[in-house]
Amino acid sequence: MTRTGRTVLVTGASSGIGRATALQLAEEGANLVLLARSGQVLDTVRQECEARGGHAIVTVADVGDPASLAAAFDTGRERFGPLDGVVHSAAALAYGRFEDVPAEVFDASIHTTLTGTANVARVALQSFTASGRGSLVVIGSLLGKISTPWMSSYVTAKWGVHGLVRTLQLEAHSTPGIDISLVWPGGVDTPVYLQAGTYLERHGRPPPPVDSPEKVARAAIRALGRPRREVSVGPANHLVVTGFRMAPAVFDRIVTPLMRVGGLSRGEVANSPGNVLAPLPEGEALHGRWGRHWLRGAALTGVTVGVAALGRAHRQRS
Repeated sequence: MTRTGRTVLVTGASSGIGRATALQLAEEGANLVLLARSGQVLDTVRQECEARGGHAIVTVADVGDPASLAAAFDTGRERFGPLDGVVHSAAALAYGRFEDVPAEVFDASIHTTLTGTANVARVALQSFTASGRGSLVVIGSLLGKISTPWMSSYVTAKWGVHGLVRTLQLEAHSTPGIDISLVWPGGVDTPVYLQAGTYLERHGRPPPPVDSPEKVARAAIRALGRPRREVSVGPANHLVVTGFRMAPAVFDRIVTPLMRVGGLSRGEVANSPGNVLAPLPEGEALHGRWGRHWLRGAALTGVTVGVAALGRAHRQRS
């Protein structure tokens, strides 16, 4: 058994925020249990982690499958001993009007994102209870606090995730040594938008302002050691939430045109379930294609106008 640093299990470790989290933890010499559906990609991540000084093992599992998830946790404990922490970032989504997204795809997205979070939390808490300590960090979303058109499965699931985490935090008051944190980013430059299902004949993209997955990973890792009820990652998050709650009429008027301008890619694509029903290993990576360089022209102008409108509406109410 190898145990030279803290031991952390990371879900969604093959791509985006989960991959960034694993790589940063590796730099501090952590023992990593890498979990995702794509074994070949995970093996690449394992090699990247070990090149950075970490110790890593691959556990292929679907967070929606309790049996494979429990087996992954068991494998991690057998190799490294008790888990010190779990960072859960796995999720799935599909774009489209609610009635246009096939029921099978909608239900599978909800199952992965919401039920998957419950599955991970259940196994993590059982593991932490057995050892008497542990820190669970769940990656939520700005869309767990507001709503937007064409993302009904993700919004529904993330609102549920936020509610579940809040309940678990309340219950954790009676279990000293066990902590639960929520990190909720806005737009992030990851491949999830191209991997998502779509029934709009267009891919989604992260609405500006766009943060890097490394920034979200840093927040998640800080929360592992210094638990927080919730951590926002995104310079406009709180203003957007305030507008959604305090000026709903204004929000409702501007959110759809802003989504068209800043939340959907330009080119047409064939409708498909994306990676909702099965992994797409060829599309998994650390970053997407939306660094801050793309925040130009109409997208930036539209978002700036929208945020300004929400700000004016809030000030008028104050």
